[in-house]
Amino acid sequence: MPSPFSLTRIVGEVEEFMSTCWRRKPAVFRPAAPVGSPLTLPGLDAVLTAGFLQPCYVEMTRTGETVPAEAYCTPRTIHQTAYPGFVDGAKIRRLLDGGSTLLLRCVEQWHADTAALASAIGHELGRKTEAFFFVTPPGQQGLDIHRDDADVLVLQANGSKQWHIHSGPSDGNWQPGPVAEDGPELLSIQIHPGEVLYIPRGFAHYATGQEGLSAHMSFTLREVGGAHLYKALQRLLAQGLRLTPRPLGDEALTEQARALLDHMADRLARTSPEEVVAAARAALRAEAHRPVSPELSVLAQSLAGEATTGEG
Repeated sequence: MPSPFSLTRIVGEVEEFMSTCWRRKPAVFRPAAPVGSPLTLPGLDAVLTAGFLQPCYVEMTRTGETVPAEAYCTPRTIHQTAYPGFVDGAKIRRLLDGGSTLLLRCVEQWHADTAALASAIGHELGRKTEAFFFVTPPGQQGLDIHRDDADVLVLQANGSKQWHIHSGPSDGNWQPGPVAEDGPELLSIQIHPGEVLYIPRGFAHYATGQEGLSAHMSFTLREVGGAHLYKALQRLLAQGLRLTPRPLGDEALTEQARALLDHMADRLARTSPEEVVAAARAALRAEAHRPVSPELSVLAQSLAGEATTGEG
């Protein structure tokens, strides 16, 4: 049985997904065992009630406009000192009831189950993976039609959402964000809980909430670009390079420059394009925040065992 934290659990046979859909076309998956979002509305209620989120993780929009953070944040008093900028669950719920859309950023940084699934997906595909959670009232559209600089896997958690997927960019000189021209519509479909939608990188899209309070998790699979390749090549060429920190005199300085050129030329001759791409992707993945559990319960058991041993 596939692990609950795996890409196979979401899209089925990974090789078939990569050969038929990846970067080619949008697709909908309806697994026999419905896929649940690692973050649910009850789970989100608990997070909002705890009130520890900061505005950097939260955004609210209404009819294409960003709602000021002051509208959903409040100060908290800790040891008689008021600290501003904590997300207020009651204010969030009132704004949702009034038609605003809630976006939670980088959920993998503060939700353990989401982090586990993001890590599993990123490991299988070799991509940096982030998670975003959207809550949209019926009839509302959270974002205007736009392109994402990432492949996206959408897991519907509650209610339903109508998606419109348009064509991808014509060349590599495109920009992520809102688009004026959307091209032909490739897919228009309503997604329900347990279903999964795949949107290839750069394909323009937008969505509208339908029945109930629509909630979905989007896993974004980041790809490298030209700037990442350039930095990766620099790092590869510099591997094993040893230079004198402060050469004395022009002759020594010129000799160091010659050693630098010789080293770079040798490294460049032995470096393949595939190696540069792999290094760039590895560096981007390394940026992903992966919370490491302190496992205090394990430490407590260990200390308890030591105490029992000491009693003897």
